[in-house]
Amino acid sequence: MVGFVLWLPVLLPQVTCKIPNIECSISNPLPILHKYYQPGDLIIAGIMSQIYIFFNSIDFRKCPSSDLFDDIVIMTQLYQHILALVFAVKEINVNPQILLNLTLGFHIYNSQFSPSWTYRVSLELLSTYGRYIPNYKCDLQNNPVAVIGGSNSELIYGSAPVGKMKTEAAFYHQMFPNLDHQYEGILKLLLHFRWTWTGLLTVNDENGDRFIQSVVPKFILRGICFDFMERFPTITYSSRVTDVVTDGLKTFNIAMRSTVNVLLIHGEIDSMTVLRAFPEMSEYEGIPMKAKGKVWIMTVQMDFTSLPFQRDLDIDFLHGALSFTIHSKEVLGFQEFFQTRNPILEKEDGFMKVYWEKAFVCDFPDSGENMQDGKICTGEEKLETLPGSIFQTSMTGHSYSIYNAVYAVGHALHATHSSQFKHRAIVDGGWLTFWNQQVWKLSHLVRSSVFNNSAGEKVYFNQNGELESAFDIMNWVTLANQSILQVRVGGIDPQAASGKQFTIHEDAIVWPSRFNQALPLSLCNDNCHLGYSRTKKEGEPFCCYDCLPCPEGKISNQKDMDDCLQCPEDQYPNNAQDSCIPKVIIFLSYEEALGMTLAILALSFSFITALVLGIFVKHQGTPIVKANNRNLTYTLLMFLLLSFLCALLFIGQPKTLTCLLRQTAFGIIFTAAVSCVLAKTTIVVLAFMATMPGSRMRKWVGKRLAVSIVLGSSLIQTTICTVWLSTSTPFPDFNMHSVVKEIILECNEGSVAMFYCVLGFMGLLAKVSFCVAFLARKLPDSFNEAKFITFSMLVFCSVWLTFVPTYLSTRGKYMVAVEIFSILASSAGLLVCIFSPKLYIILLRPELNNKEQLRRTKQ
Repeated sequence: MVGFVLWLPVLLPQVTCKIPNIECSISNPLPILHKYYQPGDLIIAGIMSQIYIFFNSIDFRKCPSSDLFDDIVIMTQLYQHILALVFAVKEINVNPQILLNLTLGFHIYNSQFSPSWTYRVSLELLSTYGRYIPNYKCDLQNNPVAVIGGSNSELIYGSAPVGKMKTEAAFYHQMFPNLDHQYEGILKLLLHFRWTWTGLLTVNDENGDRFIQSVVPKFILRGICFDFMERFPTITYSSRVTDVVTDGLKTFNIAMRSTVNVLLIHGEIDSMTVLRAFPEMSEYEGIPMKAKGKVWIMTVQMDFTSLPFQRDLDIDFLHGALSFTIHSKEVLGFQEFFQTRNPILEKEDGFMKVYWEKAFVCDFPDSGENMQDGKICTGEEKLETLPGSIFQTSMTGHSYSIYNAVYAVGHALHATHSSQFKHRAIVDGGWLTFWNQQVWKLSHLVRSSVFNNSAGEKVYFNQNGELESAFDIMNWVTLANQSILQVRVGGIDPQAASGKQFTIHEDAIVWPSRFNQALPLSLCNDNCHLGYSRTKKEGEPFCCYDCLPCPEGKISNQKDMDDCLQCPEDQYPNNAQDSCIPKVIIFLSYEEALGMTLAILALSFSFITALVLGIFVKHQGTPIVKANNRNLTYTLLMFLLLSFLCALLFIGQPKTLTCLLRQTAFGIIFTAAVSCVLAKTTIVVLAFMATMPGSRMRKWVGKRLAVSIVLGSSLIQTTICTVWLSTSTPFPDFNMHSVVKEIILECNEGSVAMFYCVLGFMGLLAKVSFCVAFLARKLPDSFNEAKFITFSMLVFCSVWLTFVPTYLSTRGKYMVAVEIFSILASSAGLLVCIFSPKLYIILLRPELNNKEQLRRTKQ
């Protein structure tokens, strides 16, 4: 028979088969001390000469029942691990295709969650049974070929070194997938649900230190921050109960008073017993009981366990929890196996009666207990009737790992046995001698073995001795009968295609009752809504922040944006500043009321000007028309007519031609009109001076002076406009910045300086004309126009002085409207002030339109 050892921290006494010594040998020490392992890990505990083979047919059924179960504390949930071991051994032993002519046996050692017990048992493996002399073996039949670790990683072989030694790694086979995949899965789970505000509870040992030092920083780099990182209280034989309770209350108080809704628990299988004690503590210490409103995320090392006194404690706080487990399938025949077990009939199982009494809260008549008030065990009780918190009917991930570990040993032994039959030599010692020489191959064969278990799962190891498998994400649902239903809602599969390695089915998840099946949020503060950006709070973790409204002109179209975004040039923020709206292209068109009104005014004044010109032409022979240069009057009226029509160039969609003509035509036409007014004023002054005795000014009074003033001024303005057009040509342009919500289709003036040069020269002419007219306003002449020109220039200058600040303070089409209004107002001022008095006489007082009457009126 081939044997191996299983460590199970079930808080049961050690059960082994005592076998008489056959021969004495000195064994090499186990090469795998001081290594960190996971539950169910498989260690090949032999080097070269050590084979550990039993030739008799002794198996676990021959082991005597233990009588050391008095007042034992049993975690009933861990009994399934033993059943998985027994079931796997039975399957292998009855399967002739695996171990032909060999029987697989085992020893079970109880580590009692104590590293010191684990080290002691490790040394016992190197000693003669019952003598405890390390490195001296005198009982060949007590030499196992493999060791399957128990369910607590610290209790396998102690602390992990900084790196794996090649010698140790060759004998170590991890029945769990690489835990880095699990931690990546936890991180993806947190990021998927945007749980950036979390708490951490971890074991108080090197395992917890390693997690905090190597894994937590990776979480932080991905945006996960922790409100607290606390340790489970350490329970040892030397611990004082009050100290343990004090530490536990402190940890629980921090966890429950935290605002986090999601807590990550990095623990061991026995950590659940501490976690279950937390809710009870709150009742006595006044701690707010928020455990039922927390989402617990548990690592794969954990499972549901409890101490006997916790049997009837409330488990609702676990409702909605999420846990990572090793991927497993239901093993065929396992449920039938434990359903048919009976403590009365199975006398070989030394654990079964003790477990039965603790699980069903009863006593067997031969147990020696006081049964006056107790319930008698009949042996007919059924394991499947127990609540899930006492016994899980489906195989857990830990049991599945033990099951696969046994099969890995069985298949490796099969490969070794098959090889030795092909090559063995018949000598003294037979195939035993050859077997002893080939043990070193066993570890390699375990690593290279590939097999399908009875669940249909393919089991194999990678080059690092790690099981190639996946992790399941389980959702814990508590039921009224103290049962726990674990439902698969996702998983991590490192072998899956990129993008499909992490899966989660949100609709299948049952959340804690507090959330009413709404997705729980776990944030340091509320999300910054659309239209806001977040800014860090001083002295707080990086995921705690304030929300500030986006500045004007910017938006945030996602929650929790670090910075607001600038809208594209052709768009603008809406009122909520959470999206951009396309800007409307605008210009002063004829279709809108403002453009239509200005166009009507321009045409009306043009018509009036043309009518005035017609009246003056009709009455051209009258003294009032002939006075002060009749041709100059006609010229002025013509330019006023053009100035009114010029306003129409500013209305409508800007085009290349209209942009070229707008300001240049306006500047030249208005310059000519003002120069006509200046010429008229100058002629009035010179005419008065020419009438004085001995004056030499008579030769200046005439057409040549008027033509010189008009042409000279117009030529200067034309030169300015020509330079403007040749250096900085105006062009149609989209102004996207002047108005927030609109794109202004306008004429880009090309050069603002040239535009103001045109206005400046025109203003200079107006100022000179005003000054000359003002000085000549009281000249004693019946035909004196100086006073009317003074008023017209006063209106003209007032209009254009107010134009500049008004023009600069408006945007878009209203800038164009301001300029059009200024053109119409100033032109109308010249027309009314200069020509209305003459029209009054021509049309209403024709009797005054003669020289004598005009002189008499003046006198």
